[in-house]
Amino acid sequence: MADRLDIVLFGASGFTGKYCIGELHRLSKAKGRSLTWGIAGRSHAKLKLTLDEYKEKTSDDLSSVPIIIANVDDYDSLKQMTGRARILINCCGPYRFYGEPIIKACLETGTHQVDVTGEPQYMETMQLKYHKAAQDKSIYIISACGFDSIPADLGVVFLQKNFEGTLNSVETYLEGGEDPPQTPGSYGNYATWESAIHGIAHAGELGNLRRQLYPTRLPDFKPRLKPKASVHKSDVINSWCVPFLGSDRSVVLRSQRYFYEQKKMRPVQVQTYMGLDSILNLFLMIVFGGLFSFLVKYEFGRNLLLKHPKFFSAGMFAHDSPPEQKLKRVKFTITFYGKGWSEKLAGAEDEYATPPNKTVIGKVGGINPGYGITCSAVTLAAIVVLTEKDHLPEGGGVYPPGAAFADTTYIKQLQENGLSFEIVSSE
Repeated sequence: MADRLDIVLFGASGFTGKYCIGELHRLSKAKGRSLTWGIAGRSHAKLKLTLDEYKEKTSDDLSSVPIIIANVDDYDSLKQMTGRARILINCCGPYRFYGEPIIKACLETGTHQVDVTGEPQYMETMQLKYHKAAQDKSIYIISACGFDSIPADLGVVFLQKNFEGTLNSVETYLEGGEDPPQTPGSYGNYATWESAIHGIAHAGELGNLRRQLYPTRLPDFKPRLKPKASVHKSDVINSWCVPFLGSDRSVVLRSQRYFYEQKKMRPVQVQTYMGLDSILNLFLMIVFGGLFSFLVKYEFGRNLLLKHPKFFSAGMFAHDSPPEQKLKRVKFTITFYGKGWSEKLAGAEDEYATPPNKTVIGKVGGINPGYGITCSAVTLAAIVVLTEKDHLPEGGGVYPPGAAFADTTYIKQLQENGLSFEIVSSE
């Protein structure tokens, strides 16, 4: 591996990839690092243009950055690409269509991979199919290393580490907004919208997949954390809330399953919600969410959703890329409400005779979650895999980020790069 680049960014001319270039350039030389990196994609012209645009914006000349040509339809080119890297950052989605060949190529060439997918079916299928192969090769495949689902998964890990006792359950409340509000443009790019449509359309297949992935059920830990009503007013954040349908819960539960099976820790039960700051936004969420849920069940409906993202998402997504100035104004917070016991029992499966007697509230927050936080998080994930291998799960494998990075300095490095973690109260 002596002649390999440390990091290769695949999908570098795409919307997320372009943002990652800046973070790679910055973080590869921060703290005395001297990591080598290159970019990859289908078109040499587009990749070169991306580097030229970065120079125009920042005056930093990246003309010496290696450019690698690789196409998801050409497996040999994928192997040539992954063979040039110690670790690959994969920003080419939707991953259900394009992700698996890249993982196969990484396994063939002995290359680690991190990505920013928020697609539970893809992540869990890859774990089912390739976890053993990755362990055999001592390769780490770590998904969901962006806004989906670093804040949630590592936020729960942060809460566990700062909870003196045994944490039983966590409710998460995602809030976001633009400051100042209502500047023109969408918030997310089209590939994210496309991934959500296909993911929710195939959500019914997750049950069978999870029975294969986890044939042994977890013990029935009590008290159970029951989901709240579809629309409810939360005392935790003092807002109306609806269930959050992103990947956070599925990713967190996979990490908790790992902690139970490999570290003999009581797994934290999790429910995820999204807070809305006004009755109007609640009404819009119900109307557009209901319409989305109906249309996504049918092929004609999915075609409509794909063709008209701006209308069916109430302007959240569009075919055009989100304006950079708008993204810089987007802020988010996830509030974590945890309950448990101040005492620890000897075994993970031991039951408490009394109800939980301790609560904790934590927060994770930042600016530009979809692209700024996502790109710094996935870049730092790649760096941690390269520099802290002794603190990752032993022997390689396919993991969610909480399981992979719980014993590393990853949270500390995220805090140093724009993602805040804090304990608000504990009683």
